[in-house]
Amino acid sequence: MDPWPFVRNEDLGVVQKLLSTAGIDSVVPTDSQLLWGDADDAMQGVTGRALYLVKREPEMTGGSVASAEARVGLQATNPGSWGVSMKMTPKGRADFASVTGNNVGRQLAIVLDGVVSSAPNIHERIPSGDASITGSFDVNNAKDLAIVLRAGSLPAPVKIIEERSVGPSLGSDSIQEGVKAGLIGTGLVVAFMLFYYHLSGIIAIVAMVLNIFYLVAWMAGIGATLTLPGIAGIVLTIGMSVDANVLIFERIREELRAKKSVRQAVELGYSRAFRTILDAHVTTIISALFLFQFGTGPIKGFALTLVIGLIANMFTAVLFTRMVFDFMLGRGKVERISI
Repeated sequence: MDPWPFVRNEDLGVVQKLLSTAGIDSVVPTDSQLLWGDADDAMQGVTGRALYLVKREPEMTGGSVASAEARVGLQATNPGSWGVSMKMTPKGRADFASVTGNNVGRQLAIVLDGVVSSAPNIHERIPSGDASITGSFDVNNAKDLAIVLRAGSLPAPVKIIEERSVGPSLGSDSIQEGVKAGLIGTGLVVAFMLFYYHLSGIIAIVAMVLNIFYLVAWMAGIGATLTLPGIAGIVLTIGMSVDANVLIFERIREELRAKKSVRQAVELGYSRAFRTILDAHVTTIISALFLFQFGTGPIKGFALTLVIGLIANMFTAVLFTRMVFDFMLGRGKVERISI
C-alpha cells in the first residue's frame, strides 16, 4: 500500500468530484484502487481524511487474525502509550511472515467495509505471527482498531438485506397502538372481574385503578418518561394486580366452602394467600432489577415501571382491599359476602 494525500474536510467535495471524473481510472494501476481513511481523522491539527492507494486483492484476510486486544506498554520508548496486540492463526503466520517480509518500510492497510481503519508501517519481517500496532493511539482509538481486527476475522460477511428510514410518526403511532391495546386489555379484565367476583370484583378494580394512579404519580415524581416498553410494564402490572386479588378471592371461596364464617374466611384467605403473592412479587422484582441493571434504554423503561407497579401493588391489592373488607365486616354481623 502506498500513502496518498491527506484531504481537509472543506476540500473533500472537490476531491470526490475529481475522483468521479471519467478517465480517472487510467491514472490508477489496474491492480490497485483508491480508498478513503476513517472520517474525521486529524493530521497536524487539521481535520480531514487520508486517501490511500491499495491493492484490489488483499494479500491477507481477517480470517488470519486469531485475536486482537487494546493494550498499554507495547512501545518501549513510550511505555505509557496505547496500542493493539494481535496474534495470527497457525495458517495465518506463514502469510503474515511473507507479507511483512516483502513490504518492509511500507504501510499495511487494515480495511473494513471499504474504509482504511489504520495503516501502520512495517518495520521488519514478523515470522512468529505475534505483532503489535503502535503510534499516536489513545484508549478509545486502540479499542476501536482491536474491534475492527476482530470483526474482520468473522467467517460470515455482513450484508445489508434491507434499509429503511423511520420517521417520528412511527413512534407516535406505536405509542397510540400500545395505549389502545392496554385500554382494551384493561376493559376485558374489568368485565371479567365484575362478572365472576361481583362486589369483590369491584373492590379489586378500585385497587387496580389506585395502583395505576400510584405508578403514574411515582413516575412523574422521578421525572421518568413513559415509553412503549413502559406501557407494556403498566399492562403487566395490571395483570399482576388482578392476579393477586384472584388468589385471595379463591382462598376465601375455599374457606367459605369449608363452612367457615365470613369473617374467618376473609382472615384465612388473606393470610394464606399472602405468602404466595409475596413470593411472586419478590421474584418478579428481582428479575426486573437485573433487567434494569444490564438492559438497554427500552428494557430499563419496562423494568422501572414493572418494579414501581409491583411495589404499589403490594399495598393496593393486599392492604387496601383488606381494609375495605374489614370495614364491611366491622359494620355488623355479615352472613354472606358477594364473591
